[in-house]
Amino acid sequence: MLVAAAVCPPTPLVVLEMPDLRSACHTAIAALREARPDTLIVVGGAETTRTYDATAAGTLRPWGVDVATGHGEPVLPLSLTVGRLLLDGSAAGGPGGHDPGGLQSVAFDTPALECLELGAKLAVAGERVALLVVGDGSACLSPRAPGKHDDAAGPFDDRIADAIAGADSGALAALDPAEADRLWVSGRAALQVLAGAAGVAGAGPFEGRLLMRAAPYGVGYFAGSWT
Repeated sequence: MLVAAAVCPPTPLVVLEMPDLRSACHTAIAALREARPDTLIVVGGAETTRTYDATAAGTLRPWGVDVATGHGEPVLPLSLTVGRLLLDGSAAGGPGGHDPGGLQSVAFDTPALECLELGAKLAVAGERVALLVVGDGSACLSPRAPGKHDDAAGPFDDRIADAIAGADSGALAALDPAEADRLWVSGRAALQVLAGAAGVAGAGPFEGRLLMRAAPYGVGYFAGSWT
């Protein structure tokens, strides 16, 4: 059953250049550990839905940085690589000592219902399950953003931020996949996996904390925890 969750962004910047955001992510991860889960699963968006072995490796070399995590040849998508780096303490100053019990990617275009079903499945992977959800908000928040600036991006990200702060799984479940796709919200599917896990009978209630919100380069990043 889900006992805790953390939300962190899937950007190499949280490992390399943004100490305040990285610190907020470490705080969220520390709260996961304090919940004493018997299973900790990292969930992140990717091109395909796939379960990886807990020891699977990832690297930031495609983004110009020789930083790696896990064991063997790198196979993890960016979101799970960043999640592992934050979790294992490879990011500068981070707490270490807790390998994931599993690594789960979810395709960016997965329908909402399938995300909820996947979350419900993950929630019963152990008696005490914690999720590290690696997903971001819109990439259309400013004229310099990767996507075309859209006035709807800010309100959409507000809904995500409010849902994280309020531990509101219903609000995450209600995110519109079509609107998220238009606004380049790559974290939508992963966040709806969290909603599905939190909606399983017996989970929660949770106290939500939005530890930090930032939008460098017009992309929405969040760090938060549910305990």
